[in-house]
Amino acid sequence: MGEQSKENILQSKIDLAKLGGGKTRIEKQHAKGKLTARERIHFLLDEGSFEEMGILVTHRTSDFGMDKQQFYGDGVVTGYGTINGRQVCVFAQDFTVFGGALSETHAEKICKIMDMAMKIGVPVIGLNDSGGARIQEGVRSLGGYADIFHRNVMSSGVIPQISAIMGPCAGGAVYSPAMTDFTLMVENSSYMFVTGPNVVKTVTNEEVTSEELGGAKTHATKSGVTHVTAANDIECISQIKQMISYMPQNCEDKPAKLPYTLGDEIREELETMVPANANQPYDMRTVINGIIDKESFFEIHKDYADNLVVGFARLAGRSIGIVANQPMSLAGVLDVESSKKGARFTRFCDCFNIPLVVLVDVPGFLPGTDQEWNGIITNGAKLLYALSEATVPKVTVITRKAYGGAYDVMNSKHIGADMNYAWPGAEIAVMGAKGASEIIFRKEIQAADDPVAKLAEKEQEYADTFANPYSAAQRGFIDEVILPKDTRKKLIKAMAMLEDKVVNVPKRKHGNIPL
Repeated sequence: MGEQSKENILQSKIDLAKLGGGKTRIEKQHAKGKLTARERIHFLLDEGSFEEMGILVTHRTSDFGMDKQQFYGDGVVTGYGTINGRQVCVFAQDFTVFGGALSETHAEKICKIMDMAMKIGVPVIGLNDSGGARIQEGVRSLGGYADIFHRNVMSSGVIPQISAIMGPCAGGAVYSPAMTDFTLMVENSSYMFVTGPNVVKTVTNEEVTSEELGGAKTHATKSGVTHVTAANDIECISQIKQMISYMPQNCEDKPAKLPYTLGDEIREELETMVPANANQPYDMRTVINGIIDKESFFEIHKDYADNLVVGFARLAGRSIGIVANQPMSLAGVLDVESSKKGARFTRFCDCFNIPLVVLVDVPGFLPGTDQEWNGIITNGAKLLYALSEATVPKVTVITRKAYGGAYDVMNSKHIGADMNYAWPGAEIAVMGAKGASEIIFRKEIQAADDPVAKLAEKEQEYADTFANPYSAAQRGFIDEVILPKDTRKKLIKAMAMLEDKVVNVPKRKHGNIPL
């Protein structure tokens, strides 16, 4: 009988913990179109795999009558489980308990699961839904945030870290997601900002809503803070599961290779994708889809800096990262935003042993005062630095243009690319034929009876010499000029050959990337 009562006591505590802030608050969460913390974990992890840690934790503060408000779990659900059989650690903030506000003990629970993830070498996934620091605890809650931040940095490049913003995330709380590898947001029910609309109004007199200031669309298009957006909680969770499938468990593992039987890898459709007119745009995504395994492309930062396309894909079952100029936007030039986007993605792939395929069609860097004053020099250097630094297998395909410094930056042979291919129509030169001719043959053109005809003649002369891949191939800067239809076959062979690539880098604490 005594034993039975002990079981009843335990079960009643667990039942209470699972109710979070109670039925009324759960109903309010559902009314906003949001799942509860436990429902989110249920959909994220394999059925029956979740093991919870710290379910009976309560806060330790008595100020402002807080001792009369105790909830088991203290506003965050933490534990471990599996996603498609792969071990992960997870925490989900519970908005039904104190609005998900972070206390000292709430932070300790998150820190404990992050420490566990590091010890066992598995990804950590944070589902954020919190009003911020628990004000009643003062500096103790701020200290809790800093403890989490420190672990984000220590985990960076060791284990994948993914943050889903599924409700409010404001003030100091935003810096943890910012230091993780990828941030996902849910449209119309999540927002992120350092200071909210009220403070903005007071300080700058700007009238702005939470959605305009820091909603999913804002951060997906304007700031680039979020990498992926979802229509609702379920879609967001599905995207996390898909994204994580391309990653290894930690920096010492390789991504899982899916079974694949080599067959006819020729892709005839690639022959007609690049227009004959060098100034006509085309969608680089069609080229990507023509090269990779069917329907395997998972785009990152889809709505930000769309003159560069980045994302994960598979090539004969292997996980790869793709960095590609996009001629459909700004003719595919590199600018401040696209350089940062490409550099960040490149560095993630390098951290976690994901080979890189770089597709090049770049007329150069975007000119203008706006670009120069916003630091195109140091920002462009970020992409250059990231691709130079990367030691994973790196393969480049020049589909059309590779001009000027952008040729160097886009994974040229000179900065450590392993294999460099070019299509027969590729133009590899310091600049376009017209601009180059105007400089080289200026005096000759001015002295001509018909300067326009002379310019056209000299333009053709320059184009015949340089607007092709053969000068670069003669010098070994291009390893092979290939037919577009053979690209997939060549990439599969190159990646198989490079699978066990090893690079010994100089001993140092770390480099100093041009931030």
